[in-house]
Amino acid sequence: MNDPIRAQSLTVLDFDISKEPVPTDPAANPFRLVVDPVMRVRLRRALFELIESHDQELARYVAEGSLALDSYKEYIELFAHSLKQTMSSREGVAYLLQACGFEVNKDDINLQPDTRWKVQR
Repeated sequence: MNDPIRAQSLTVLDFDISKEPVPTDPAANPFRLVVDPVMRVRLRRALFELIESHDQELARYVAEGSLALDSYKEYIELFAHSLKQTMSSREGVAYLLQACGFEVNKDDINLQPDTRWKVQR
């Protein structure tokens, strides 16, 4: 099988996640999204750490020989499935809440929150 994606090498990318909040002007946002910039940075950092954790676990399984991957496509599919499972669990949402500074009982986490759009047409 001649898979052009498999022939590519992996490149390590360095991401600098600053501990400082990104200065934003909510009024400058075309959607007028008004969310605390510090909270957005915390959430972004927590998501990045979660992604890194999943990536390391998949890499460990492959290195141990307990997981076989045939392509980058398959890796991305497994990676996405793993993240989906985590984020659809109370433990996954609790991790994000704790990383953002909240202590919430796992039984109080709503896995099916309502989206209350305020759109007038």
